[in-house]
Amino acid sequence: MRHRFKRTYACSASLYAPQLSRFPFKAGPEVQPRPLGAAGGGTRGDDAGSTGSRSPVRLRTQSGGRWSRSAPWLRSGPGRCEALAARARLVGVSPARGPGPRGARSGKFFHNLMERKDFETWLDNISVTFLSLTDLQKNETLDHLISLSGAVQLRHLSNNLETLLKRDFLKLLPLELSFYLLKWLDPQTLLTCCLVSKQWNKVISACTEVWQTACKNLGWQIDDSVQDALHWKKVYLKAILRMKQLEDHEAFETSSLIGHSARVYALYYKDGLLCTGSDDLSAKLWDVSTGQCVYGIQTHTCAAVKFDEQKLVTGSFDNTVACWEWSSGARTQHFRGHTGAVFSVDYNDELDILVSGSADFTVKVWALSAGTCLNTLTGHTEWVTKVVLQKCKVKSLLHSPGDYILLSADKYEIKIWPIGREINCKCLKTLSVSEDRSICLQPRLHFDGKYIVCSSALGLYQWDFASYDILRVIKTPEIANLALLGFGDIFALLFDNRYLYIMDLRTESLISRWPLPEYRKSKRGSSFLAGEVSWLNGLDGHNDTGLVFATSMPDHSIHLVLWKEHG
Repeated sequence: MRHRFKRTYACSASLYAPQLSRFPFKAGPEVQPRPLGAAGGGTRGDDAGSTGSRSPVRLRTQSGGRWSRSAPWLRSGPGRCEALAARARLVGVSPARGPGPRGARSGKFFHNLMERKDFETWLDNISVTFLSLTDLQKNETLDHLISLSGAVQLRHLSNNLETLLKRDFLKLLPLELSFYLLKWLDPQTLLTCCLVSKQWNKVISACTEVWQTACKNLGWQIDDSVQDALHWKKVYLKAILRMKQLEDHEAFETSSLIGHSARVYALYYKDGLLCTGSDDLSAKLWDVSTGQCVYGIQTHTCAAVKFDEQKLVTGSFDNTVACWEWSSGARTQHFRGHTGAVFSVDYNDELDILVSGSADFTVKVWALSAGTCLNTLTGHTEWVTKVVLQKCKVKSLLHSPGDYILLSADKYEIKIWPIGREINCKCLKTLSVSEDRSICLQPRLHFDGKYIVCSSALGLYQWDFASYDILRVIKTPEIANLALLGFGDIFALLFDNRYLYIMDLRTESLISRWPLPEYRKSKRGSSFLAGEVSWLNGLDGHNDTGLVFATSMPDHSIHLVLWKEHG
């Protein structure tokens, strides 16, 4: 008679109980069930945990035939489960509780099959045996258990495997070791890792050295005194935004200053203020941030200007130099002696000295307060278009740190004078890029007390001021005749007739450019200049503001290129 099983899956054997019901069979001799793992002999058909001999389970059918455990279709897979279900019926255990007293008895037996203590003993024995197996045997054992598992067991296994396999090494490792591992990742990967979890974001954000290094690689200045764990990650995010703006040519904006009625010949910038000298016989002082004119005084025709809070010094095409007071507009000193136009001026209040370079091929040294000429320096054979008075910052046989040095430049040469030691000084050194004067120097000169930099048709030349040796020549084959505006430790600011360029000096590559209008050309280089230059030594998130570049225009206005505010 065919038995009906209720389709509730209390154990893995019950999955195949309906299939077994199609095969009528008679139960064999009454077998007393023994708890799994109990000691003693007997056939393997007695219980699954028996340690007895491996005699096969034999099921007797109505026709008297026998099914052996050794049958191929019962060795593994569904056949094995059908055999287990049939065996459960032989021993009086129903896979699911059915109607009738035997179903009730068998269900009770099923739920009380093994006491907790016996189960723990059995589990210990199995564990010891499992640990003694080889890896291959362990794998086969697990495969066998998985094949016997139902949905509940497989779900339990899946949940636990996920926890065991996904090890959070940043959470488990010591913080110092985590920081060491993070150093090997690039910043973009680190930012992606911050999205994994709150714990990862906390650890990665606190890795100060990683973010400081990332900022340095972008050309950012690092203040080691700042120890805020989250500070440098924020700085990096700000830095990467600014560098992307530079690469996309979106870091700057333009503006104009309108007020002169004739050509503007001279420009000088300091601390957010721009001074302009014009052929309209006036000089004006502008606030770059607002575009407003702060002072305007009547002067002579200005070819060069330099100012501070109280005074303005101008060099003129009338061969003279004058000193003016901003507040009253009065001329306080008038320096006469040159026989050609004065193209460049510089002064130092501490030394009470003013120097001027002229079209008469000479450099004159003046007493700033008295207005008298102290010395005339000769040796140039071309117009002296630039003079720079600067403190030395390196030690050598010829000078010491703190000594004042005068540099003067013409079309072919740069001369060095020890102006701080004596007024009647002699030239220490003459620098040039070609002995036969076949290569001209651009009319801009950089000197910061350590290095001398000038541009030419061959590229940028950098000299070491301690030894006067050429340190390097930076060539730009893709763009010829780049003029120098500013030079720092990290960046250089250059320009030509069409664009303003930023060069990364570490790679000697141009990283950004900005279009320029048709500005007035000047052989002396006085009608264009760089604005703030501290960022050339490295950006810091605060020095990328204000004026970048200024030049005079044919319509007598001043074209300004300014840093765009951070987005």
